Amino acid sequence: MIVLLKNFKNIFLVPELRKKLAFTLGVLAVYRFGSHIPIPGVNINALQALINPKFAGGLLAYLDLFSGGALKQFAIFALGMIPYINASIMMQLLTIMLPSLEQLSKEGEYGRKIINQYTRYLALGLSVIQGFMLAIFIENQPGVVLNPGFAFKFTTVLILAVGALFIMWLGEQINAHGIGNGSSVIIFAGIVVNLPAAILKVLNLVKMGQTDPLIGLLLVLVSVGIIGLIVFLEKGERRVAVQYAKRVVGNKVYGGQSSYIPFKINPSGVIPVIFASTLIQFPMMLFRAIASKFPAMTFLADWFNYNAPIYYVLQSGLIIFFAFFYTAIIFNPVELADNIRKSGGFIPGIRPGKQTSEFFDYLLTRIGLPGAIYLASLALVPNILQNIFNFPVMFSGISLLIVIGVAMDTSSQIEAYLIERRYEGFLASGRLKGRYGR
Repeated sequence: MIVLLKNFKNIFLVPELRKKLAFTLGVLAVYRFGSHIPIPGVNINALQALINPKFAGGLLAYLDLFSGGALKQFAIFALGMIPYINASIMMQLLTIMLPSLEQLSKEGEYGRKIINQYTRYLALGLSVIQGFMLAIFIENQPGVVLNPGFAFKFTTVLILAVGALFIMWLGEQINAHGIGNGSSVIIFAGIVVNLPAAILKVLNLVKMGQTDPLIGLLLVLVSVGIIGLIVFLEKGERRVAVQYAKRVVGNKVYGGQSSYIPFKINPSGVIPVIFASTLIQFPMMLFRAIASKFPAMTFLADWFNYNAPIYYVLQSGLIIFFAFFYTAIIFNPVELADNIRKSGGFIPGIRPGKQTSEFFDYLLTRIGLPGAIYLASLALVPNILQNIFNFPVMFSGISLLIVIGVAMDTSSQIEAYLIERRYEGFLASGRLKGRYGR
């Protein structure tokens, strides 16, 4: 604990790091302020009654997760980072599928700037579309919109689109002047801000006798266990040794070294969950609309209810499928094997070329299966515990995955700043020669 507090103190002793943290906190304060400015013309109390997992297949609860609670207030930042996240994922897929974009991505800093600009344009279009769909959806709910009509839809779409672009700009400012990883830090702040209210809710349930104290203690133990499991699996990787042959260039000998290629257990992150959650919402909303028009078809809505067994089966199946799908997109075994061969490297015991690519494909499949099952379990188990055993859950598993992942990345960046600053100070003090020069 003393070492931890000492390291935390060292953060504020580095001027550059202190400025970056202060700037990041200032940006997050602006973001949280905008999350409490409501769009006019909406009955907030009626809207909050809709924000629960049992309504509309949990769509609003899913959107509210990535907006940091702004959707509950129907604030100007209600769309959150969703348009930018979707645009980024779509551009990743298009970059791999379209040769022109793939070639552009290989042109260094210039290509990345052009692709980032395309991502911004796509995020603008998605924010308009998603804002329009959200406005229509809210307007169709009885008692939520005070004065429905064209004026409400136009104003809502305009405000939501501008708010989404402003959040995207805030994330870019964190990347440029803050600690980096801007979009993830904003999502992290939106999730963590609900932690005090969730803890107080559980404590009140225990005090009022609605939850047994042993259940509360079990909740703490389960939460700690899940956090430890996430950290363990997120840091887990399969290292493939690569040996580089010696090359003689002139009078110098290059190579002859060994390295490794790390393959993470969960290389796709939370993207498969985002894909699966988004895709499964459409049939659920469609069946609800059909059931409202044709009461005889109510059984379809019941089958695809948020708590129905078929929902858990479809959700887990889609997560596993997209985990393999996205991993296959971001990893090209043939290209990876070819790059190793061109650099004079090889995997001990495996021939370069086709056998190496087949080995990578086999390895990704073996590693991807437990990673996909881990993602599906993390997304569904907390909800199953809550629904079957009436177990209080403060956060969903995906929320914990996002929070822990961002926290680990941020701590690594801060640690890099500290190591770099200490190293420079060590050289400036002139103590480097003291080891041998005394």
